Amino acid sequence: MASSVAFGVVAGALVLSALAVILSRNLVHAALAMAAHFSLTAALYVLLHAPLLAAVQLLVYAGAIMVLFLFAVMIVGERDVGRRESLAGQRVLAVLGLAVLGAVLVFAVVGGVPAAGPSADAPPVPAEFGSPAAVAGALFRRHVFPFEVVSVLLLVAMIGAVVLARSRPAEGAPAEPPPGEEGG
Repeated sequence: MASSVAFGVVAGALVLSALAVILSRNLVHAALAMAAHFSLTAALYVLLHAPLLAAVQLLVYAGAIMVLFLFAVMIVGERDVGRRESLAGQRVLAVLGLAVLGAVLVFAVVGGVPAAGPSADAPPVPAEFGSPAAVAGALFRRHVFPFEVVSVLLLVAMIGAVVLARSRPAEGAPAEPPPGEEGG
């Protein structure tokens, strides 16, 4: 009973934090609401008895991704973010997508979705499934090449962001002359 109440409280807070991200007009406030959302997702994983996923959620999303997001907000600044639509008819498509998602939600709540219990055809789940040792074995033995490719792509993206941030002169600052051309 207590776990159901805790699940309901965390799920409600998740919905509120997601709405705060969407409805916030200030980018920094939206980023803080997103950090709260990521942290609440980790709490949800703890309630579902998945401590490894909760730790990864906190380290990767609430930590690293949020730092990168705030770095991007500081680079771009709020002056560059417009409220105009970049795609024609994007609001109409968004409302249609919202209507479809709402219909699916109503169907799931009212009609009920049958619980997915263990099937006779499904193989049994090993006891070590989802443990840190099993996840590490899958990540660093079987999937080491894709793991390293993703790390290189993230490094290239970070270097690209630094190069783009350094190549733009600050507002109001005089442009530096090209090397070798000194004014005088």
